[in-house]
Amino acid sequence: MFAVEVTDHIMIAHSLPRPVFGPAQGMHGATFTVDAAFFTEDLDDDGLAVDIGAASEILSGVLKPLNYQNLDEITEFNGKVTTTEFLARHIFSKIAKEIAAGRMGEAGGRVMKLRVRLHESQVARAWYEAAL
Repeated sequence: MFAVEVTDHIMIAHSLPRPVFGPAQGMHGATFTVDAAFFTEDLDDDGLAVDIGAASEILSGVLKPLNYQNLDEITEFNGKVTTTEFLARHIFSKIAKEIAAGRMGEAGGRVMKLRVRLHESQVARAWYEAAL
């Protein structure tokens, strides 16, 4: 299987209001490096799995509404605990919708699997990955 992975980042604020999160229950900031990997079984006639530029634009567009936001104030997240894992699945879903809407062009039809990985720090990361 082939994969093209692109990277971007977001800076957010949020709280994780459950005792299990200890000091992170309070408002705090996070900068996440976000990787999106697009998996295909074959290449197109130009030797591409997907166009890196298109993949980068999709990731950037999906992240833009989250960047510099307090996630506790985003209506879509009301009642949700915005853990790194939760955010990985959220971003995955938004990218999958962009692919389904044709924003990756013909290559989108070849994407068999998608992985979204968020790096919390140099020692911790979480991801969500599934077939499309």
